[in-house]
Amino acid sequence: MKKNTSFIASVLWLCCGISALYGTPDPKDTRLLSQPALSDTHIAFIYAEDLWVAGKDGSNPIRLTIDEGVESNPVFSPDGSMIAFNAEYDGNTDVYIVPVTGGVPQRLTWHPYGDMVRGFTPDGKKVLFASQRNTFTNRYTQLFTVSVEGGNVTRLEIPNAYWADYSSDGKHMAYTPLRDVFSEWKHYRGGTISRIWIYDTGDHSVDEIPKPEGGCNDTNPAWMGADVYFRSDRNGEFNLFSYNTETKEIKQLTDYKDFPVISLQAGKGEIIYEQAGYLHLYDVSSGVSERLKVGIATDLLELRQRFVSGSDYVRSASVSPSGARVALDFRGEIVTVPSKKGDPMNITQTPGVHEHSPQWSPDGKSIAYFSDAGERMPYISKTKKAKGKLK
Repeated sequence: MKKNTSFIASVLWLCCGISALYGTPDPKDTRLLSQPALSDTHIAFIYAEDLWVAGKDGSNPIRLTIDEGVESNPVFSPDGSMIAFNAEYDGNTDVYIVPVTGGVPQRLTWHPYGDMVRGFTPDGKKVLFASQRNTFTNRYTQLFTVSVEGGNVTRLEIPNAYWADYSSDGKHMAYTPLRDVFSEWKHYRGGTISRIWIYDTGDHSVDEIPKPEGGCNDTNPAWMGADVYFRSDRNGEFNLFSYNTETKEIKQLTDYKDFPVISLQAGKGEIIYEQAGYLHLYDVSSGVSERLKVGIATDLLELRQRFVSGSDYVRSASVSPSGARVALDFRGEIVTVPSKKGDPMNITQTPGVHEHSPQWSPDGKSIAYFSDAGERMPYISKTKKAKGKLK
């Protein structure tokens, strides 16, 4: 069996040139931009696991990082000159900082536990991040700060927190005590529903943003003036809400019903958020959201057609009635390989389509399989003639 597997791995590279499953991105209005951040003049976001920056209107996008590691959680400094973010450059998730104009990122944290960027202190001298480095259980994270110049890390007095954001005067912090669990359970209403607490840094008192009867998930707080903006599923799908810390009034600001609002951050008079794979700017004064068009045309390595090899890419398999060949699902293509002698054959050759689960017909003349060709909705079963002496 090991010998046959080795043979399959050695020959599959000959027949499986691949490209992205879903085609080439729109270079004028690119989708799947995530985790946006906002300054007075720029936006930052994650695309294809790299950090990008663009004009506030989405113009002139520039890639700031190109390392093989995954970048995430960008946040602008208060003056907009720097971006703090997470990266996996050295095998661990740590805090880095880079000028908005570009350059070599500077690493700020070095602990083997992951450190997740949450923001800056109001004076812009320190980066706020969450980590499990000092907790007794992996159920909790705590808040820490580190200087933008690097050096010692300081733990805040809040016992445990996941998301967090300072008020502009530094006298309060909005934070969620526990990590989000609703990503696994839609409309989750269990004992660890996400709640937002308003913490007074002077007397250490805490107020909670009120919840409706039956509970809800409030998360991702972002402070602006006397208001805390946040995401909530209190009325169904996650939408953008605001809570005024003086009047205690809660307002729903968007009304999406198809896809949730995710990953929001606040700027001066505006909120940026992701929804349905696009970035949106919400103007606080007018109450209007504008979808940004960001066009990215770059050399994404994942989209370049290339040859691949390796038995790790083999998933389902079906032996022909005679046992002479085996049909395989190999990286979304249906490939047949000989059991002893012969050449491998890619019988579908559809780089932009995902096929899987091949099955030979009893007479060995056809192969049935599933494909997402067409609308890429529910998989449809297809059959293909087994060309040549495949039985």
